[in-house]
Amino acid sequence: MKKEPFISQDQSADKFERIRRAHQSEIAEDYVEMISDLIVETGEARAVDLASRFGVTSPTVNATIQRLQREGLVESRPYRSIFLTQAGRKLAEASREKHQVVRDFLVAIGVNEDVAEQDAEGVEHHVSEQTLNRFKEFLRLKS
Repeated sequence: MKKEPFISQDQSADKFERIRRAHQSEIAEDYVEMISDLIVETGEARAVDLASRFGVTSPTVNATIQRLQREGLVESRPYRSIFLTQAGRKLAEASREKHQVVRDFLVAIGVNEDVAEQDAEGVEHHVSEQTLNRFKEFLRLKS
């Protein structure tokens, strides 16, 4: 078994900082993508629908929506639907595209479509731009 090279303290700290940032943006990306999907499917996005889709409580959704409002990704008023801002729509589209690229790459290398769909949901939030670009290049060459 090949031994991995020693990683410096700075490299280790950088790696874990990147992972922490990815975890922080993961929920925002999932929410704006789901809000976008709900608006397309039903004409509106309501907190109760988000809670149902994510399997979380309404207070959890409300706290997340408040955070997304502070970040300028959504607009919401009490007892009203939730709407994406321009920044929210842009993030939802970028998240959807990343998900599709990762999913298509996994299928192209032989992963079952259902498994690829599930795995893409996690990988899409952590994949670097460099890796995502290699996935895209691989898919272009394969087609």
